[in-house]
Amino acid sequence: MTRLDAPPPIRIGLLGFGVVGGGVVRLLSQKAGAIATEIGRSIVLRRVLVRDPGRSRPFDLPEGDVTTDAGAILDDPEIDVVVELMGGVTPAAEYIRRAIRNRKHVVTANKDVMATQGVDILQLAREHGVDVYYEASVGGGIPLIGVFRQDLVANEVHQVHAIINGTTNYILSRMAGDGVDFGPALAEAQSLGYAESDPTADVEGIDATYKLAILASLAFRTQVSPAAVYREGIARLRAADFRYARELGYVIKLLAIAKRHPGARGAGAPGARSTPLTQGARDGGAPPPTDETAADEIEVRVHPTLVPQDILLAGVNGVFNAVHVRGDLVGDVLFYGRGAGAEPTSSAVVADIVDVAHNINAGVANRIPFHYAGRLPIRPIDRLETRYYVRLWVADRPGVLGQIAQVFGDHQISIASCIQKETDPSAESAELVIITHPAREADMQASLSTLEALGTVRELSTMCRIEAFA
Repeated sequence: MTRLDAPPPIRIGLLGFGVVGGGVVRLLSQKAGAIATEIGRSIVLRRVLVRDPGRSRPFDLPEGDVTTDAGAILDDPEIDVVVELMGGVTPAAEYIRRAIRNRKHVVTANKDVMATQGVDILQLAREHGVDVYYEASVGGGIPLIGVFRQDLVANEVHQVHAIINGTTNYILSRMAGDGVDFGPALAEAQSLGYAESDPTADVEGIDATYKLAILASLAFRTQVSPAAVYREGIARLRAADFRYARELGYVIKLLAIAKRHPGARGAGAPGARSTPLTQGARDGGAPPPTDETAADEIEVRVHPTLVPQDILLAGVNGVFNAVHVRGDLVGDVLFYGRGAGAEPTSSAVVADIVDVAHNINAGVANRIPFHYAGRLPIRPIDRLETRYYVRLWVADRPGVLGQIAQVFGDHQISIASCIQKETDPSAESAELVIITHPAREADMQASLSTLEALGTVRELSTMCRIEAFA
């Protein structure tokens, strides 16, 4: 028997019923009792937006719960929370805004929307007195968004190093551990369901770029557009690179890296202060050139990276993700777990739903508001200073090493080691692996362009940056 004074259920409208959407519905059903005990009232799935109502699914929904009309969810006054799991920017972003304007709380796993329009959406939610939760947009089941918004709020975050794409990490782990080349490793990832039939977003680093934009925006209290993140993919890597990296004491990972570089008037310096976020900054444009916004710079980049073998991130293999954060108070912390898949992502979505439910019970919204302190300038990749790994094939004859050393020297790059690895007598060529001392990216790129123009250089196979973790 239902108690007469029992609070009404919280009603959910679900946009999208794919793998993650199905996982959320299943989890809400399986955990219904525990969730009701946790929040003191039940959660009811009122309606689900689907493209094809006749499509076969792992389990059936009541006929009245399924709709192809988004307005049946977005404009229904009895729905309290809209859960957006459609993916992509269009029409998901407009649906999220429409839900907010109708004063519905929103839970989303949409990294594309939150990376490109997150600041405006959070501002809109604040104006309308509702919450937007998006823990599942980065790292799947790894708690990250809440960590930056709550647990690390007293810290000034200096660096973020992340492995945040399970597909590429699986491919690179296979190449490193079993000597498999890129093509076969990708095909295997596709056969196992880890990679899509079109793997471009993963192997070209696009997925990691969007996730890093979200993390960097949270870590540095600024707005980072995915377009501002320097990006390289993994398709040019070969099994030989992993073998040589191991001999040199490294592993190769697709790292998403964000760092804050204090300026002359950095954080804590006299006169330094944050500025309100202008409309131009929210829209991705350049901020006014004021002293305040010019105080610090941030670098944001995604690319294959040589990581020392004794670093914890070096041991993150398979489809697992990890995020290493360095703060001024906590020092180094590492978050590790399954970054993708129905179960971990559904776990994050349902946790957000429960969090929103607690806010509804308390009659509050934006309980933990997030303030952006202005748009910090992005440091151009040309100004990066790091060590480099270069693998190339050259003519196997006297004087070639001298030519190569001269090119690097002319561009102010010092060579730490140069090792001849293989030879091809039929082509009269030799494979060289070069490690440099710290150098500027602009100088390295100029050196590589010069080398490619040399008649004695047969192939410039690979260039990777080496991360020091200092």
